[in-house]
Amino acid sequence: MTKVSMTVNGKSVSGEVEGRTLLSSFLRDGLGLTGTHIGCDTSQCGACVVHVDGRAVKSCTVFALDVAGAQVKTIEGMANPDGSLSVLQQAFQDNHGLQCGFCTPGMVMSAAALLADNPSPTEAEVRHGLEGNICRCTGYHNIVKAVLQASGQDVSKIAAE
Repeated sequence: MTKVSMTVNGKSVSGEVEGRTLLSSFLRDGLGLTGTHIGCDTSQCGACVVHVDGRAVKSCTVFALDVAGAQVKTIEGMANPDGSLSVLQQAFQDNHGLQCGFCTPGMVMSAAALLADNPSPTEAEVRHGLEGNICRCTGYHNIVKAVLQASGQDVSKIAAE
């Protein structure tokens, strides 16, 4: 076992991990941050996306030891300081950009990274930016609308698919 330390959602944390412990497992099992979902363990679904030093990363593909000293942000860290939903989270709720909710944390984290890089994406850019995330329930249309709304764009003219 090796001690690993990092900052998660603005708080310094540490724990004992084996060399093979994935970041997703450390977050869920070691820190109790169960909003990071594990859907496939093969980096196909995107349910485990978190931010590491500001970059969207599939946490099931990264060893916890490899992010020692890093700044990690999970879905639990996305809310406003007062606990209210962030603009992006509220847009997901407003546009019903979720159904079962399993993919939602990864979608929100990927969308946040997309908007950080491109504050005013087109519909096509949103769809491309979310390619690594699989949703089996929504058909993606309302997720795309949510991301566009969060970017400040008028989504009332986007036709239903």
